[in-house]
Amino acid sequence: MEGLASAAEWFIGLFQAGGDTFMGLVTGIVPLLVVLMTFFNTLIALIGPEKVDNVGKWAGRSGLLFYPIRYIVLPFLAVLFLTNPMAYTLGRFLPERFKPAFYDSAVSFVHPPLGIFPHVNPGEIFVWAGIANGIQELGLGLGDLAVRYLLTGLVVIFIRGIVTERITAIMWSRQES
Repeated sequence: MEGLASAAEWFIGLFQAGGDTFMGLVTGIVPLLVVLMTFFNTLIALIGPEKVDNVGKWAGRSGLLFYPIRYIVLPFLAVLFLTNPMAYTLGRFLPERFKPAFYDSAVSFVHPPLGIFPHVNPGEIFVWAGIANGIQELGLGLGDLAVRYLLTGLVVIFIRGIVTERITAIMWSRQES
């Protein structure tokens, strides 16, 4: 009988721990995310949505100068201001040949900025929170990790954008043959 009581206590304890975690999110990260999202939506409204959209048109130009703009600056701005999943819509102003590579870059960048900008992907904040918890348990600071994660993400999306653009060009040339 004692085993059954222990199992019941464990079972309800599981839900109590879940409730405690939920309340921590409701009183901690959720208000922060609401304020950040409100701030960035206000900023976009003040700048003007058409100006934000014009950045996408400008980044679609040909030439080596526009690679970092297309695959670093544009995905960074899209993820920062439009957040996940709206960030992918900024690629609509790029020429068709650049859209798959932009999407690859933007989709690959929704996690790296979470340590500094948690509003960009609130549905996935638990990934950063889990890593951050482990780092804090080791007695290490989160600032360095957040910055390194962001910078590494920028390098990765740049490489992915260029590679995906090249793969797309190869695939389309094969369809045209």
